[in-house]
Amino acid sequence: MADPRPDDPPAVRFEDATVRLGGRTVWSHVDLSVDAGTFVAVLGPNGSGKSTLVRTVLGVLPLTAGRVEVFGGSPGSAGTDIGYLPQRRSFDASTRVRGVDVVRLGLDGDRWGVSLPWGRTRRARDARVEEVIELVGASGYANRPIGEVSGGEQQRLLIAQALVRRPRLLLLDEPLDSLDLPNQQAVAALIADICHRFGITVLIVAHDVNPIAGALDGVVYVARGRAVSGSPDEVITTATLSELYGTPVEVLTASDGRRVVVGQPDAASHHAGAHGHRHDHP
Repeated sequence: MADPRPDDPPAVRFEDATVRLGGRTVWSHVDLSVDAGTFVAVLGPNGSGKSTLVRTVLGVLPLTAGRVEVFGGSPGSAGTDIGYLPQRRSFDASTRVRGVDVVRLGLDGDRWGVSLPWGRTRRARDARVEEVIELVGASGYANRPIGEVSGGEQQRLLIAQALVRRPRLLLLDEPLDSLDLPNQQAVAALIADICHRFGITVLIVAHDVNPIAGALDGVVYVARGRAVSGSPDEVITTATLSELYGTPVEVLTASDGRRVVVGQPDAASHHAGAHGHRHDHP
């Protein structure tokens, strides 16, 4: 897995970006930059456009206006530099496919049907699958049918699948959804460790910042057709979030120094055409 170099361009950059779908503005005039090798959460209420942002980074949804770059190029040119875990898939308890086989699917070509050009031997491929399974701590259950393991264990195997081709950018769309709090915190800690050990940029879409706030390098909040980005210290504040959501949102500091967001709206946001507000990463 590649380590970022000091002269690397940002992993992701949006410049005056706007997306409209079905005549509705999802978000507009978004400016943000995600540094290579950082762990950044994309946050906001349901319907605010978090997954839409991920789709533009993947190159499957074009911008209506503005520009998005991935490692200095167009999103569609990133190819195997991007590992992607879509919104949570549930495996029926009767699913007999083993976890190791689910991970191996990540080596057999991505979701666009493009085959790998590497010509790996079977032994090398098996070694890589074993390596990422061990990396995510799933060795103890990878040979069991994936329908028989817990939700948190399934997520670890799916993260391994997204990592198996050594991406430089990992896009995770609500990987913590439906997990209990201990599993949310454990999976977030695992992702942060992988990000910082291997220099992989991670964008994780989440609905609730509280379980992952302590692990983040940066945040992007999307709400009311706008986006605010920056470090957790800059963005996760009472003033910034209240202004963004247009309603009182309180940020408290726990005894251990963690920020806790209370009063965050859960309803789908009302999309507006207001200009985005930007806080640059330090």
